[in-house]
Amino acid sequence: MSLTVPEAGRMLADPAAYADDAGLHRALTLLRREAPVHWVETPGYHPFWAVTRHADIMEIERDHTRFRNAPRPLLALAEIDDMNRARVEQGTALRTLIHMDDPDHRVIRAIGADWFRPRAMRALEPRVRELARRYVDRMAELGGECDFVQQVSVRFPLYVILSLLGLPESDFDRMLKLTQELFGGDDTEMQRGASSEERFEVLLEFFAYFQELTAARRAKPTDDLASAIANATVDGAPLNDFDTASYYVIIATAGHDTTSSTISGGLQALVENPAELDRLRADPSLLPLAVDEMIRWVTPVKEFMRTATEDCELRGVPIKAGDALLLSYPSANRDEDVFTDPFRFDAARDPNKHLAFGFGVHYCLGAALARIEVRAFFEELLPRLDTIELAGTPVGTATTFVGGLKRLPIRYTLRS
Repeated sequence: MSLTVPEAGRMLADPAAYADDAGLHRALTLLRREAPVHWVETPGYHPFWAVTRHADIMEIERDHTRFRNAPRPLLALAEIDDMNRARVEQGTALRTLIHMDDPDHRVIRAIGADWFRPRAMRALEPRVRELARRYVDRMAELGGECDFVQQVSVRFPLYVILSLLGLPESDFDRMLKLTQELFGGDDTEMQRGASSEERFEVLLEFFAYFQELTAARRAKPTDDLASAIANATVDGAPLNDFDTASYYVIIATAGHDTTSSTISGGLQALVENPAELDRLRADPSLLPLAVDEMIRWVTPVKEFMRTATEDCELRGVPIKAGDALLLSYPSANRDEDVFTDPFRFDAARDPNKHLAFGFGVHYCLGAALARIEVRAFFEELLPRLDTIELAGTPVGTATTFVGGLKRLPIRYTLRS
């Protein structure tokens, strides 16, 4: 059955569509070709423009004064959108870097920026490699068959980012559960509940945990990122409780869930493209290129939203002040105008101008760390890997924001 442009546009607001990679990309390819700036009206959501071309998303990302993050930084059901706006007015809303515009964004981003600069990443790298070895060893202990997502890939990056924050390992499972409930709110297997109130309970639990952490780090600072956040000041005053907790939430969640999705989706790509796997094993120097190809291929962040601050045009389409625009990163990363043979996984793709980390002032704070983690894991795995195959059907997460595989059953043999 052929797909129409309006049907393709509505798929961008359907969490289940993102669990069907082939179906999603059929829709995105149609939108890029027929209606790259397309008005979407779908039940349960406020309308928005779907922007699917790489060049148009770049134009929007570059102009952060004309296209602002507030008041609608993410696609959400209309009732949740409205509830979040009310809580912003009350000062009780999640307000992370992705919710902010300058000047607040610039000031708040600077609090954690030094922890993700090259010097800090070099200092962290031995810990990353130690954890990568631990989880490849864990694969060996599992006896040659496992669900790679649940038993390996969700845990390795979580341990890295929570080690950077300075949280105790005894709290890691709790953080994993809360992160899966936060980002898996549209997936019936992962959500705490379907109602907006139940979803907000997840945030409240995060906030309660991090308020205790803030009090502890202010009373007794330590040499970790949690202390840097807890003791940060803006104009001489500490961050308020919600901004402090929001900073922790975005670091602790986005800092590992996206990397986990890239590692598991990257491994699936290698299993399904054995020639590329052999290519990497024969020439490990290609791994930095392969890491960026995995990031492009998976694109864990599916969208961000922007709101136009004035009347303008995009690809000849009139956009009104106040209109919301959805930036489709999976679409940009398969754009035929930018990528040669975009639906081929190429472990040595160069150049690779993917937008998986965004662009401009909102470029992902943790991009360097994500690359280090993915590279470290495969540098540990590939030299020990003799054979690998799927042991069942991979299953994706239903989401409209962040996600990837939730199950990847594999069978393998590893050298000790």
